[in-house]
Amino acid sequence: MKGKGGKGHGQFRANQSLGQHFLSDPALLDDLVTLSGIGPQDAVFEIGPGLGSLTEALAARAKSVLALEVDPRLLPILAVRLHGQQHVRVVEGDIMTANLQELLGPLGPFHVVANLPYYLTTPIMNLLLTLPLPVLSINVMVQKEAAERIIAHPSTPSYGPLAVLAQYKTTPQVVRLIEAREFSPPPKTDSAFVTMPVRQAPPVAVPDEALFFRLVSAAFQMRRKTMLNNLMPAFQLSREQAQAALARAGLPANVRGEALSLAEFAQLSQALAT
Repeated sequence: MKGKGGKGHGQFRANQSLGQHFLSDPALLDDLVTLSGIGPQDAVFEIGPGLGSLTEALAARAKSVLALEVDPRLLPILAVRLHGQQHVRVVEGDIMTANLQELLGPLGPFHVVANLPYYLTTPIMNLLLTLPLPVLSINVMVQKEAAERIIAHPSTPSYGPLAVLAQYKTTPQVVRLIEAREFSPPPKTDSAFVTMPVRQAPPVAVPDEALFFRLVSAAFQMRRKTMLNNLMPAFQLSREQAQAALARAGLPANVRGEALSLAEFAQLSQALAT
């Protein structure tokens, strides 16, 4: 879901293949900026400015706004709407292929605000959560079901790699629900606005983050299999070696990945590293 609507868009037709659904209520948009905690000293990176309604609300509060828009048809509309706002820059590009180090490096510490396309929510979130740049917070409008996957707890249907990564890197919270009818055209499902202040340090210690993320991915590769059966192919372990790692982590041999907490994933990654 990308793009936000409002004044000045004329006969612009939303591109459904890009997941464009437009928000136009100024009070709602202003509230989202407030919930993001963005102030006059902050730099903001906006993904998918669309028709510029949220961009305007961000520009009214932030020190600077850099917006990345994938749809070239929107660039002239944004240029007119944001004319004269010297602290706002709009760049054409795709978040999944853009050189973000080059684009965002000059910002210094920054906040991310995004109205994400539903079909790209997980890959974009994974990208943002592992970005080697000084991100202060990630604030995203996502499908309600995607929000549930971000804040999910162990042993629930929504719990998966995204929840583990999000909660390892940030403190995610659903702060606003937005009904489908608020958008034009309305999507098929309601949305949620999630704020994710980035932690200064993870809540658990892991010896090797790459190994930790690999373990989390393996745990959910086949949800109905036990952790033991997922560990063996992912780490080229014999059954005895995998059993020994689980035992060192204090975990039962028949535990499933979907039941492991963040702390237990950290314990298991420590056991695998030794």
